[in-house]
Amino acid sequence: MSNPTVGESPDHWEFTTLGEVCDRGGGSIQTGPFGSQLHASDYVDEGIPSIMPVNIGDNRLIETDIKRITEEDAERLSKHLVVPGDIIYSRRGDVERRALVREEQRGWFCGTGCIKVRLGEGVVDPAFASFYLDHPNVRQWIVQHAVGATMPNLNTSIMKAIPFVLPPPEEQRAIASILGSLDDKIELNRRMNATLESLARAIFKSWFVDFDPVKINAGQMPADGHDPTILNLFPSTFQDSGIPEGWVSTTLGDEVDFQTGNAFKSKSFTNEPPGTRLARGMNVKEGVFFWGNQTRYWPEVTDDIEPYLLRAGDVLIGMDGSKVGKNWVRVREVDLPCLLVQRVARLRAADSVGENFLWILCGSETFRRYVDSVKTGTSIPHISGGQIKSLSFVRPPKGDDRVFHEFENIVSAFANQHDKNASESVSLSLLRDTLLPRLLSGERPVPDSLLPIEQVV
Repeated sequence: MSNPTVGESPDHWEFTTLGEVCDRGGGSIQTGPFGSQLHASDYVDEGIPSIMPVNIGDNRLIETDIKRITEEDAERLSKHLVVPGDIIYSRRGDVERRALVREEQRGWFCGTGCIKVRLGEGVVDPAFASFYLDHPNVRQWIVQHAVGATMPNLNTSIMKAIPFVLPPPEEQRAIASILGSLDDKIELNRRMNATLESLARAIFKSWFVDFDPVKINAGQMPADGHDPTILNLFPSTFQDSGIPEGWVSTTLGDEVDFQTGNAFKSKSFTNEPPGTRLARGMNVKEGVFFWGNQTRYWPEVTDDIEPYLLRAGDVLIGMDGSKVGKNWVRVREVDLPCLLVQRVARLRAADSVGENFLWILCGSETFRRYVDSVKTGTSIPHISGGQIKSLSFVRPPKGDDRVFHEFENIVSAFANQHDKNASESVSLSLLRDTLLPRLLSGERPVPDSLLPIEQVV
């Protein structure tokens, strides 16, 4: 059978539409509430999580910085509450991204700017459906049929018309099983990396924000197992300003090698290799690179653009957008070779401050608060290179880099494991993205999908 979207499929698979699947299962496709039903002033600090487009990750919902509504508002708008198996889309912007609702998100709220796909019962496995909707051709179909030139928009009619294929239930489950096992490992790596970052941030905060070693030396708090060798690197008194005795105020610009990107001409970009990958603002997300359909390549690295080549350990900061101050990433070996594009800043470790210090500083609440205080622009907030370089922090006296060196020594173990996990996730993502169209075309017999991942590879 030839499917106009994903190509050839086995003859016993059924060709239909997403709308028909939902209707047959007693499901629905529904937009989130309009702004008149839920105002900005209605959001609260504690309550029911409200899913916004920014909370839609790679087939998973992201709880970080999620908005919340009261239980009363959730009850008033209860038709927008989600259940496991729902699939959430953004109505505007990056319309091809979707997230499958898991059990732990039961009762969350499908917020303004989102579309909820409820598949119903007995027709399609939700995990299979979510992976099918990730097929490159299906994603392309969605983008092509979205309305609006500058800002793509989805509506329920477009969603209902998405071409869909239905294998028999056992084959749906088999396909979802192998792709889901890869997704689960990627998610496990993400959680492990979040833990590693938390450990590194705790040390950073203790040493460079709260000055716990100084307080211990001053007898203001118990040692609680702190290494005496590390405590000896810190003074035992504070200056009147509240910073450790002998420490001085400095700025990011005085401590690192700073650079902003080159104005590469977009007409020379390519969507596929060969070429060198470009690190653009849309690729720099909250601690991770987002490539996918936003990957662009530069055909040749000439002498004049060689200075814009990135190195492992560089820290990049996105300089524009609603998440300015939150969009940053640490460059890893697996990301190279890569070129720095305009409106992205690059920080590189210099003499004293190491790459792990930069990694933690640029992802810290201190950095976010600073950017919030200096950013300009309302519709599209942005910061300048000068503002980034002006970020101030305190450090041991010039010439005494022992605290920095010790921090690098300790945190490097976290960073190395972090990079290893991230590299593995990149490989798993590539494997998943390679298998997905093959499984959905019937090229690989589904029974093979029931084998352990190692055998499939």
